Amino acid sequence: MKPLVLSLFIALGLSTTATAQEAGATPATLKSEAIPAVMEKAVENFIRPGYHRFRDQSATLETDMHALCAGPSAEALDKARVAFDKTVAAWSTVEIVRVGPVIEANRFERILFYPDRKSTGLKQVQAILARPDESATSVETLKDKSVAMQGLGALEFVLFGTGSEVLLKDQQNFRCRYGAAIAGNLLRLGNELADEWDKDGGIKDAWKHPGPDNPVFRDGREAITALLGILVHGAEAIRDQRIETFYKGADNNTFPRQAIYWRSRNTWHSVEANIEALRALMRESGMADLLDEDSRSIVSSIDFVARSLVRVANDIDPDIEAAVADPIERTKLDFLLLNSKDLILRLGNDYGGAIGLTAGFSFSDGD
Repeated sequence: MKPLVLSLFIALGLSTTATAQEAGATPATLKSEAIPAVMEKAVENFIRPGYHRFRDQSATLETDMHALCAGPSAEALDKARVAFDKTVAAWSTVEIVRVGPVIEANRFERILFYPDRKSTGLKQVQAILARPDESATSVETLKDKSVAMQGLGALEFVLFGTGSEVLLKDQQNFRCRYGAAIAGNLLRLGNELADEWDKDGGIKDAWKHPGPDNPVFRDGREAITALLGILVHGAEAIRDQRIETFYKGADNNTFPRQAIYWRSRNTWHSVEANIEALRALMRESGMADLLDEDSRSIVSSIDFVARSLVRVANDIDPDIEAAVADPIERTKLDFLLLNSKDLILRLGNDYGGAIGLTAGFSFSDGD
């Protein structure tokens, strides 16, 4: 497997390491001996359980979609929509892991095609609903179609978008069977990801045992760089792809219908899950163990900012169109923009510098 590429630059002026150097202190050194244990806990306590949850929730979603198709009713539709909400939550917890098997064979885009700035996915889903194609109702043939037609975004439109009232009408209608195939495809992908991370001699062992013969991480420095890269890029995605996609600040135009999951009102549930995932990965992997005792407050400060973001996101109107039109709600959005940037800096500069990834170090494999 090709070494992972994670581009990030630790800025000299803002890093903890730079501050220490300016004060004449000894720069931090990377605790290489502690890295294998941290990587093992990241795999066993966060990554593998995350994919298992996504797989299992996708299975429930598929079951509930088939039940809706067989017996259309308001109750069955509500049950399928709740299963969708739970699948979004399960995916949003593990989607920060944008490395490894999930980026192979376009698995990530097949699960979630977003952002979709040109509405490519929406147009394709609307087209197939307008001109039914039976090949979209089978997992085996759906998986060969456009990635934008086979994931959570497509299923959200099926369940919540214009025309979704047809799901309450005829048994085995095309729209429902297409939705059931999407759910089945999500389960297929969930099974593949869980299997890849469960397999002995595969990615999980490569993550746990960095070394010169390892095809992924040649040493502990590369390994911990990748792990920190997940956190930094995850925080960047929250700001750049989850918020700035539709809101760039009080003086800018807003685009509420470009927000992720706006139809199902899962925008903030997804953002909360993304942030909680950052907290969980740091906690469950024991990344604080790579810090000197006098630097461990850095982890506490990161967690404080993350919890503040969760608290505010949980308090924003789930109706995105209403939120961007309300001055009070926009103040909360401004808070998220400002403090999500702070979170990125604390992770990359403060934590990265404190563990010995010194100023000027790039999160890359050197290609």
